[in-house]
Amino acid sequence: MKDRLIAIALTMIMILNFLDVLTDIGLGVPTWHIVEESIIVLLSGLGAGYLIYEIYKRSKQLHQLAETLSESNRNLENITEKMLLARKQYSEVIQQQFDDWKLTEGEQQVGMLLLKGLSFKEIAAVRSTKEKTVRQQASSIYSKTNLEGRHEFSGWFLEDFLN
Repeated sequence: MKDRLIAIALTMIMILNFLDVLTDIGLGVPTWHIVEESIIVLLSGLGAGYLIYEIYKRSKQLHQLAETLSESNRNLENITEKMLLARKQYSEVIQQQFDDWKLTEGEQQVGMLLLKGLSFKEIAAVRSTKEKTVRQQASSIYSKTNLEGRHEFSGWFLEDFLN
């Protein structure tokens, strides 16, 4: 906005000085004065022209940035949709594996919370049970899956993604 005001001011200075030069020529003012005012007209015209060009260039760049941002937002929406679909499919794979291992509903809940990284204490709080119950269910999970503990249990589900 400031640039536009300066460009307008320079353009007005140029026009007013140009009219003054025309008046001075009609009045027979000395040539050195007309040349001096003509230089002012020329410089203010060049300054205004340069500022207008820069404003146009900046406006074009802002428009391109806005387009790029919109495209990035569209791509992000697509990625988010793909991530949600992948997450849903992955949950289904986990659920199918839990069914294959014949985990009870409680063990499945504990197993999912273990995969999310919750501690036994946190799982107990989420499920409104005792920590001892969660530990017993986790032991039952490890026994049914032939896995040694929570790290091996979590690793089992990540293994295929890391190869």
